Amino acid sequence: MDFPLRQAEPRDHPHLSPIEESADGLFHPLGIVFPSGPAVIEQMLGSGAEILVAGDPPVAYTATQVVDGLTHLEQISVHADHVRQGIGTRLLDAVVARAAEAGSPAVTLLTFRDVPWNAPWYARQGFAEFPRERWGPGLRRYWEAEIKAGLHELGPRVAMYRELGQARA
Repeated sequence: MDFPLRQAEPRDHPHLSPIEESADGLFHPLGIVFPSGPAVIEQMLGSGAEILVAGDPPVAYTATQVVDGLTHLEQISVHADHVRQGIGTRLLDAVVARAAEAGSPAVTLLTFRDVPWNAPWYARQGFAEFPRERWGPGLRRYWEAEIKAGLHELGPRVAMYRELGQARA
């Protein structure tokens, strides 16, 4: 089944938190249970984040913001019923293309180092570990917020980036 990518519309918003909740459930077998609180997407709606969705109604989404002059991928979620179909890769490719079109020199993100569909997957998509000495103040604030939210207690985290124009590995 084809899930066209498009800019999220207000009618999509009720579908986004359930997608994130479903995707978060994939972490449970690894012993990762996210702290209670609002879904990441709920925090992104109305914040100026760019939200792309796949499908109508959506089965996956991305949320990006500009942080330190770079496109920051805040969240990518694919509903558990639709993983391993290439939807996440298509969404990530769209994020990278939009960032390049906007003149962003790179895309950054924070993720779990050892979860197979996190840092190892991003590495296959051309991302590398982002050296801490190159972080701007915005990314440092994101990192500290993750620590305060308890994410770093769930497993090792890593900042990653992909310089635009870099070929995929």
